[in-house]
Amino acid sequence: MPRLSPALAALCAIPVAAVAAPAPATSQVGAVEALRLQMVAKRVTIMRDKWGIPHIYGKTDADAVFGMIYAQSEDDFHRVETNFINAMGRMAEVEGEKALPQDLRMKLFIDPEVLKAQYKASPAWLKKLMVAWADGLNYYLHTHPQVKPQLLTYFEPWMALS
Repeated sequence: MPRLSPALAALCAIPVAAVAAPAPATSQVGAVEALRLQMVAKRVTIMRDKWGIPHIYGKTDADAVFGMIYAQSEDDFHRVETNFINAMGRMAEVEGEKALPQDLRMKLFIDPEVLKAQYKASPAWLKKLMVAWADGLNYYLHTHPQVKPQLLTYFEPWMALS
């Protein structure tokens, strides 16, 4: 990573929580969860280099996952959401009837109930990463009320398995 001057480093090393103002009460995230997510965000720093590539810093692997998906959402939330809509076989809900064959094919491989069971059976360390993934997406949506999802307004940890 290129070396930054101390002044520029101080400007770039702003925690996620400091640059993302709380959203109005219309967010899908409740008040208690919003406070919890803000506490998580305070442990994460996203620094972008001169090419805009995010470098994520946190105290744990889960912090890094939170920051990674938050930064990816900053770059292109629409693509992130579309990937998960597609992976769960729900494109027809966005694109209409033309996407039904694609959804049916995905439903051959992806069953949300199986994913939920796999999540429950996952080891604790993996659950922490999946929770951090969902938290990063939900915090992004909470702090960017101007972003209008196509379909998924709240992400659950088991969705990471799709």
